[in-house]
Amino acid sequence: QVQLVESGGGSVQAGGSLRLSCAASGYTYGYYYMVWFRQAPGKEREGVAGIDRYFEVTYADSVKGRFTISRDNAKNTLYLQMNSLKAEDTAMYYCAADPRARGGPRWFDGRGYNYWGQGTQVTVSS
Repeated sequence: QVQLVESGGGSVQAGGSLRLSCAASGYTYGYYYMVWFRQAPGKEREGVAGIDRYFEVTYADSVKGRFTISRDNAKNTLYLQMNSLKAEDTAMYYCAADPRARGGPRWFDGRGYNYWGQGTQVTVSS
């Protein structure tokens, strides 16, 4: 049974940093495509960053240069380092997984993922 558990969220002032973690279990983690999504109240879910089994990464334009996605296959853990945080980064952050080799052109479409964590809240005050 696939399980994803996020942690590391919290409250921070604008310009600050947070690192999110997503601990995975129940499947061959290293082979899955992993993504961080976020959703703010009243807004659509947004794909933030993705990483494939070859460690190739992709980012939403809104976070390029500020966020870094990484994975440690030995620890079955996905990370999201978030720097220079802005108020508009405030959202619930989720990790998701899919047994595909690469993200593809629609990596950011949440409908393509069957496995989700419960989310961790990030609040950035200006």
